[in-house]
Amino acid sequence: MLPLFYVAELPTQINERCSLGGDVGHHIARVLRAVPGEELLLSDGKGHWSRVSVLEVEKNSVDLAVLESGFQEPREISITVVQGITKGDRTRENMELLVQADVDRIIPWKASRSIGKLPDGVEKLKVAVIEAGKQSRRYYLPEVADVVDTDQLQAILRSADLAVVLEADTEKKLSEVVNKSVHPTSIVLVVGPEGGISNEELEKMADAGAIPAKLGRTILRSAHAGIAAVSALNVALGLW
Repeated sequence: MLPLFYVAELPTQINERCSLGGDVGHHIARVLRAVPGEELLLSDGKGHWSRVSVLEVEKNSVDLAVLESGFQEPREISITVVQGITKGDRTRENMELLVQADVDRIIPWKASRSIGKLPDGVEKLKVAVIEAGKQSRRYYLPEVADVVDTDQLQAILRSADLAVVLEADTEKKLSEVVNKSVHPTSIVLVVGPEGGISNEELEKMADAGAIPAKLGRTILRSAHAGIAAVSALNVALGLW
């Protein structure tokens, strides 16, 4: 499997030559220790990709030639995860898992019971998303939106074809929420923080059309519940 790197300006013409420096060129040259003839994948994170061959390796840069290029069509169903802000390193772990689950948008949510915070905004989260995207070979990088409060969240829920909020204290299972005969084109999934979702927040989300659903009999960590729920959705909707 070829390693993948993201670039702002993607070369796409067959036999087109380009030189990569900066962090990407340094990583390919010094960390990956690429050699002439080795092949890599480049992407703009927006669906376009190119398979390239290494021509020459400098100290902190590489010269490449395009062998093949293409475009991956976006999925017909978009999945947004609204994640209650978690504490410590679990936020980064959560972002990495959601990227691997192939979500399209991630929105941090400042819930009333959120213990953690994002002192550097979402910039560090975007770095984690890029690293996870490289690992999972994603040609589409998910959008990382700014932090929202519960009032802003209501508008997001109303805009979705299907909105689900994970809640352990409900009888309806996630598999019962997904209508297999009618596929929605946009899904919003809400995952609460470690302290859970307050009754007031649940009422506001229900008013916005969100359906409470549980994953099963066990309680998952906030950082892990998202990937479990998205995996179930991907299977139920035939995306996997």
